[in-house]
Amino acid sequence: MLRVPAAFEPPGKPPRPAGRFALRFWSVKHSAAVEAFYERFERLLVRLAPAAARVGLDRLERPAAFVERQVKGALFDCRMCGQCILSSTGMSCPMNCPKNLRNGPCGGVRANGNCEVYAEMPCVWVKAWEGAVEMQNGMDIRGVQPAIDHRLKGRSTWLGVMRKVLPAPAPAEKPPAGKPAAAKPPVGPGA
Repeated sequence: MLRVPAAFEPPGKPPRPAGRFALRFWSVKHSAAVEAFYERFERLLVRLAPAAARVGLDRLERPAAFVERQVKGALFDCRMCGQCILSSTGMSCPMNCPKNLRNGPCGGVRANGNCEVYAEMPCVWVKAWEGAVEMQNGMDIRGVQPAIDHRLKGRSTWLGVMRKVLPAPAPAEKPPAGKPAAAKPPVGPGA
């Protein structure tokens, strides 16, 4: 069968068989503990936001995304969509679904709970439900998620948490009505 990689699937990477150990399956099984850790981590991110803003969030984007990719890639097989919803999906990344479904399973989940597209892979959403029932806020899985914004692919969600709590940058000042803008000094040779 010809495999066409999904939007967030690394090309040439076959799905992980159900019997093969993966940290993402461990993360789902221990979703309550992972949820508790993440809530503390999120509070830390919020406290660090002003310091990160002084350094510059745009300047921190590449190193933060690199670290996030390594950590979340190992724990969740993260695809770095830039809009992480692990806390709403039982710590099972929906971007591992070959169809990239973010609001529940397709109609083709097999009787054994495996994926319709890749019969050897457990359905991401079956795993999501298993993880959600263990979590304190697990019923967030019932909420409707917005469509994925592909412009954010590869961006750090951790910095996104910081951006949400920081005040919006002040707009550039405009000259008062009726007064011309200050002339810019000449630049270049002979100026």
